[in-house]
Amino acid sequence: MRALVLAGHGGLEQLAIRHDLPMPELDGPHAVRIRVEAVALNRLDLFVLAGLPGSKLTPGWVPIADATGFVDAVGEAVTRVKVGDTVVLNPGISCRTCAYCLADQQPLCLKYQILGEHRSGTAAEFCVVPEWGLEVVSSAIPATVRAAFGLATLTAYRMLVGKARVQAGEQVLIWGIGGGVALAALQLAKSRGARVWVTSGDVAKLERAKALGADEVLNHTAENVPAVIRAATGKRGVDVVIDSVGSATWTRSLQSLGRGGRLVTCGGTSGPMVETDVRRLFMNQWTISGSTMGSETEWAAVTAEFRAGGLRPPVDSVFPLQDAASAYARLQSGLQFGKVVIAVAE
Repeated sequence: MRALVLAGHGGLEQLAIRHDLPMPELDGPHAVRIRVEAVALNRLDLFVLAGLPGSKLTPGWVPIADATGFVDAVGEAVTRVKVGDTVVLNPGISCRTCAYCLADQQPLCLKYQILGEHRSGTAAEFCVVPEWGLEVVSSAIPATVRAAFGLATLTAYRMLVGKARVQAGEQVLIWGIGGGVALAALQLAKSRGARVWVTSGDVAKLERAKALGADEVLNHTAENVPAVIRAATGKRGVDVVIDSVGSATWTRSLQSLGRGGRLVTCGGTSGPMVETDVRRLFMNQWTISGSTMGSETEWAAVTAEFRAGGLRPPVDSVFPLQDAASAYARLQSGLQFGKVVIAVAE
């Protein structure tokens, strides 16, 4: 079997294509083997390559979380899919038996794993996953778009819908438009009738975001984001801030947030340590929420919107599997607008 593998932690030199990996076998009655068409990169994949605390790679480690393809084989107890179905997959895998899982809070499961990070991933001609995270979608949707859908859109859905509970008429600020989560958040917020502010340091990205429906665009390297928002809203501020940047934007996020506002964060790409004036927190009665991935119910709900045509993640670029290093380099550059996809099927 042909696959992308990580020889170790480090830079792009650790990426290699192997043609001799064994075909993965069904490992349980609820296991499903997928013939992979395409996979998509997330920033998580860069972190895995560089080396996350406590992460250990085994020989022949296959990276990447997101994938789409066709069902190739199923275990004897599988009921959700059948051979030949076109599927997208939720790359988060839980135990499904603990108190968190039974409460439909799978991302809090103490045994929660993400494909490509905690267990072998999807960047291979075949992968085996439990049936629970699979959803059947139309094969008429291009494989590149299907591959781009999973992790980022699910993450954005939990942030906007599950945590912030965005309502029609509310104002939403999204930092760093161009990344997968930010673009999915833009689509989800607009579909719920919100007025959306987006930021970027790239003028071309702001223009493209405007074309996708962003109501207001701000160059966060040239403009004082909180000041502009306060002036435009009569000092009220926004109702919701979506922040995955961390230390570089945290103070400005809070300065942009109105009374009773909600800030939801799913990352800290610029650094994990932030400062918050607790007096402003309680006086303004803010809600600050962390969010990771999504529950099984949220996955089913966001896939239903995708299936109905309401969500279509922009695809920045597509690379063949043998040129996976260029795909990683494209994501590292920060120049992408949308998802970077790797075509696995020849």
